[in-house]
Amino acid sequence: MIRSLFEAPRNIKRLLTIAYDLLSILVAFYLASCLRLGVPVPNIGKNELLMLGMTGGISLLVFVRMGMYRAILRYLSAQAIITVAICVCVSGLILAVSSFFTYSITPRSVPIIYTLLLLIFIGVPRMLVRSLVMMLNQIDVEGKIPVIIYGAGDKGHQLLGALSVSVYGVKAFIDDNPRLHNTTVGGVKVFSPSDLQLLIQQYSPKKFLLALGNTNNANKAKILKTLEPYAIEVQTIPAASDILSGKTRIENIKDVEIEDLLGRDPVKPNPKLLDACIRGKSVMVTGAGGSIGSELSRQIIKHSPKTLLLFEQNEYALYVIERELRSELSQFANQVELIAVLGSVQNEQRLQMSMHAYDVQTVYHAAAYKHVPLVEHNIVEGVNNNIIGTWRCAEAAIKAGVESFVLISTDKAVRPTNIMGATKRVAELVLQGLAQRQNKTRFTMVRFGNVLGSSGSVVPLFRQQIKLGGPVTVTHPDIIRFFMTIPEAAELVIQAGSMGTGGDVFVLDMGDPIKIVDLARRMIHLSGLEIKDKVHPHGDIEIRYSGLRPGEKLYEELLIGDNVSGTEHERIMRAEEHALTWMDTESLIMELKQASESYRCDLLKNILLAAPAGYSSMEKLEDVIWVKRTAAKLTLIDTAKTSA
Repeated sequence: MIRSLFEAPRNIKRLLTIAYDLLSILVAFYLASCLRLGVPVPNIGKNELLMLGMTGGISLLVFVRMGMYRAILRYLSAQAIITVAICVCVSGLILAVSSFFTYSITPRSVPIIYTLLLLIFIGVPRMLVRSLVMMLNQIDVEGKIPVIIYGAGDKGHQLLGALSVSVYGVKAFIDDNPRLHNTTVGGVKVFSPSDLQLLIQQYSPKKFLLALGNTNNANKAKILKTLEPYAIEVQTIPAASDILSGKTRIENIKDVEIEDLLGRDPVKPNPKLLDACIRGKSVMVTGAGGSIGSELSRQIIKHSPKTLLLFEQNEYALYVIERELRSELSQFANQVELIAVLGSVQNEQRLQMSMHAYDVQTVYHAAAYKHVPLVEHNIVEGVNNNIIGTWRCAEAAIKAGVESFVLISTDKAVRPTNIMGATKRVAELVLQGLAQRQNKTRFTMVRFGNVLGSSGSVVPLFRQQIKLGGPVTVTHPDIIRFFMTIPEAAELVIQAGSMGTGGDVFVLDMGDPIKIVDLARRMIHLSGLEIKDKVHPHGDIEIRYSGLRPGEKLYEELLIGDNVSGTEHERIMRAEEHALTWMDTESLIMELKQASESYRCDLLKNILLAAPAGYSSMEKLEDVIWVKRTAAKLTLIDTAKTSA
């Protein structure tokens, strides 16, 4: 019967609570009068009844307005208890005031006694109900999925309450704070991390749930490293900001974010650098629908530009980012004009007209083909988009009087071994040449490594492969990469762009490189699975090495030489690197353009090899159209020879 009452509809439970509170008000007044007057039946006249009616009615209205009936008893928090105490005190004050206005003969000490009794009648039962619910839930834990919560603070306590009606049964808390060890939170004991092995043997948990609150990334990474060897799935509660904004709820646990594995906390941005090229200005982002372009756009609207132009050739990607940003803009007080423009960066007239129409002052050029194997198999399009497209975009910016132009470059542009990296390095050379030719538009290049979660990144690929049961494919056991989160990269790009003086190459501090196979192992373990290998033939997921792809390096670099200097931001460095004169740059562009128009992939590759881009490659031509056409020509020649 008790359980069915707890599971009754919310409205019914609220009505029962209101009825109980009204009864408590009447009983508290009656007992207060008895105690004060020392009689079992106090004399209550018309004035006292009117006073009691006013007190009851007004008190219930105050209780409703103060949100006393919005609090769910099983999740009753300290804040809710404080609200109850305030409401009871207000009710005592209402009794005293109504006694004055109704000319009641009630003694002045009765409201004080009434307040104390009402606090007991209203507060204590709520605490008892909460404890009873927790006790019943503890009884039910045996039939639920066993889990352990790491973090016994406020977030852990909230998570325990939220999970009380879920399929999960919390067996124990783990916390690093020695003062919490051997205490109980909501009836669940708190243990030290040193007890992990014992707890796993005793409860066989299916998951570790992280409720770490505001713990920094370094500590999160340390905790994850502690949990990793047990091959038990690790999940976490949503970010506090998302819970507070109503985007999600605390019980909506999710997979561990891979950025937590980096163990590096983002440096607090410099507001002056963030605002310099954005606030009150007209800004354009090319490739606005891509991973970096879309994050740049999200960051830009937070700094109140006058206008934001989203320039993108992919219709669906443009639609998605525009819809998202329009939804975001509804929350900002400052009005930002948001314009979505379909177009290719190879169309200089379209670019120039767009920049002129909206008086663009800052351009962030993120449009590029970046997937190494795809560009290797589509050389002409890679050159056209990454080099010719950058050149046309930069020329349009100069003609439109753009003040600042920032190119999003890559670590693959340093001593490239693939076509993609070579095209990005030549794109840098193009902007350096244009910076020498004129001084109206300030050109800046920002170079960084892989970003977590971007399209084509290994992280979503590994997640998908683990979900499908493997194998997880890694190209080489020794391959390493630099990683950074997309928001951090976008933030640093904006700040670096503000420091440019013309032709600058900025390099972002990516932290320590990560071995890709180690990342794969950690993701497998944190998914609660065992690696399948010779030592563990009965494991769950196999790591399979597929071999380096055409043009792929074992490790990436961020600098061509050693000539590097610091800037006013600790994570941004300025690199002094070789640049061509504009005459030589223009000659290189024309050669590439002619070879591209005639679809001479062999000539394109030779031009890139000869250019001062540091490009070296022993790979054969991989362009899919070129290979097919060449094979067809050879077949025709062989047929002709046979016929002769």
